[in-house]
Amino acid sequence: MTQPTDIPRGQGQRRLLDLFCCQGGAAKGYADAGFDVTGVDKDPQPRYPFRFVQADAIAFVREHGAAFDFIHASPPCQHDSECQRIQGNTHPDLIGPTRAALEETGRPWVIENVRGAVPKLRVPVMLCGQMFGLANYRHRFFEPGGGFTLAQPGHPAHLVPQAKMGRPVPPGHYGQFVGNFSGVPLARQVLGVAWMNRDGIRECIPPFYAEHIGRAALAHLMACGLGVAA
Repeated sequence: MTQPTDIPRGQGQRRLLDLFCCQGGAAKGYADAGFDVTGVDKDPQPRYPFRFVQADAIAFVREHGAAFDFIHASPPCQHDSECQRIQGNTHPDLIGPTRAALEETGRPWVIENVRGAVPKLRVPVMLCGQMFGLANYRHRFFEPGGGFTLAQPGHPAHLVPQAKMGRPVPPGHYGQFVGNFSGVPLARQVLGVAWMNRDGIRECIPPFYAEHIGRAALAHLMACGLGVAA
């Protein structure tokens, strides 16, 4: 069962559905771009900074996705995460089912995931922290769909060394901020996620990435003459 979407929106704002939302890194970026954001996750997310619905994301988008102007989906990346494979852990692969549900909505969308998922993503666009002036790399891959396209930005060279995965960040290095890392205050500052704890940070999309996508999405909606979703 999912909760109904009788949810108020900001006056005149486009409505954004944030699936598998976790603690809201993507949500913050879409809100900064100008969207009215609603997040959905199967687990409680008390740190999520916007409107939140606890529900199965795929069931929710099938039932309510057409009521939103643009949809962002971040299916859990553990199935395609290198560290999870090394540890021998198994997780469900939700990229295909998520794509199928998004295609049913008739709305424009993006699916986000990690490098290990690239073979399953259709013409993905890679975003890196260097594209937005962040002291971080954190490559994430975005498959656009539903008529939405996203240009691949130029990718500046990686000239600053990274700290080892999960380790403290030495002077002159960038942090990776994954696993059981130290330096939560630094990660919050670098990634722009002041409200998150370690669990949220190690999986999040920096808001700058989603703001970039959100601005492109708003331009797409305007260019296509698509009215605000009812």
